[in-house]
Amino acid sequence: MAAQIIDGKLIASEIREDLKKEVLELKASGITPGLGVILVGEDPASRSYVSAKEKACDNLGLYSENVKLPAETTEEELLALVDTMNNNSKIDGILVQLPLPKHIDTDRVIMRIIPEKDVDGFHPQSIGKMIMGKDTFLPCTPHGIIKLLLHSNVKVEGANVVVVGRSNIVGKPVANLLLSKSEGGNATVTVCHSRTKNIAEITRRADILIAAIGKPEFITADMIKDGAVVIDVGVNRVDDSTKKRGYRLVGDVEYKAALEKASKITPVPGGVGPMTITMLMYNTVNSAKNRK
Repeated sequence: MAAQIIDGKLIASEIREDLKKEVLELKASGITPGLGVILVGEDPASRSYVSAKEKACDNLGLYSENVKLPAETTEEELLALVDTMNNNSKIDGILVQLPLPKHIDTDRVIMRIIPEKDVDGFHPQSIGKMIMGKDTFLPCTPHGIIKLLLHSNVKVEGANVVVVGRSNIVGKPVANLLLSKSEGGNATVTVCHSRTKNIAEITRRADILIAAIGKPEFITADMIKDGAVVIDVGVNRVDDSTKKRGYRLVGDVEYKAALEKASKITPVPGGVGPMTITMLMYNTVNSAKNRK
């Protein structure tokens, strides 16, 4: 029996409808949530993400400032722009699109954003509070994964969860959220990575398998336990001459084969991706509430 598809677009749209109501209430009190987005360089994927964020702001009625800078922008120029947004009362959240050009210190830029406007949830203070279980802005993709599980009625508490990938953006924070004493947490979590031995033996024990390793179709059907819930975070371009654009998008999971093993699964695209941008909007609206 084929797995149930976890529709990230549908769940994201339901959350956005609730956000629209909150934005209207904030506007009635004289506050319009504002997001500042900074893009450095011409990376096509980054430009696409920024465009999607602009559309999301427009759709929800948020104020947005989008600044596009040339790739040769210096680190000091970028930091100065972050400072300007830090001091702009119309901006509730700041997002610097990653990756940045190699001559810019990403960590220094992230730490320059004041925690009160860190809607990406990447600042060390935000990460520290998340690990401690304190109220803070949660990283958007990991938070989106938790929301997907909750909205799909997946029992996380007590579940054996395996996360494949240990990045600071997805792997580590989602593992911490799944461990936390909160809704969508209280799981037993194992993190696998490039140095893990016998990885298939570990993934086959997972009730919930989260693939965030950045390798096309790395997770094959024989690595998935029968009836497991599979969350595929990967978005990879694979050459495909049959497609007009010359490539197709695939996840970190061998999707068609996994459909026959999993009980529930996210597609690529249309799974985790829409939730990432939605949780960015969620954080921005909550930042505006804090301003109020």
